Amino acid sequence: MKWIKIGMPVLMILISLTFLIGSFAIPKATLGNPNGPSYFPIGLSVLMLVLSIVYLFNELKTLKAFHEGIKDLMDKKTLRLIGFTIILGVIYANIFERVGFFVSTLLFLGVLLFYLNGMKKWLINIVVSISFSFITWYGFSQLLGVSLP
Repeated sequence: MKWIKIGMPVLMILISLTFLIGSFAIPKATLGNPNGPSYFPIGLSVLMLVLSIVYLFNELKTLKAFHEGIKDLMDKKTLRLIGFTIILGVIYANIFERVGFFVSTLLFLGVLLFYLNGMKKWLINIVVSISFSFITWYGFSQLLGVSLP
């Protein structure tokens, strides 16, 4: 995975160098400034080269943080959260047509927020679930005229 994160800026450096070399091969203009047709491609190539080098250095700096992030992803708590969200999403998709948008979204958000935040933040969980579901329903159904199940 680290080769992909480093390989992309290296590839962009090679592409920008290729364009820069190709920009110098543009024929001279017969009218006006003879180098005029090559200014824009050369400028873009140099800009792309500079940004690609900055991108490469940025990726090299964050490579260590990336490895720590992968370790955190493989944590049991994170994997349980991903699995729970997938299962909850499948249940949401199955009840969406039967009970409608508002109720299914309210249940989905409520269960997910209670799983994430716990029972201690019950008021916030309920307020967010109800307000998001209502505002989304109102925006699509009433303001935009889109019929929701």
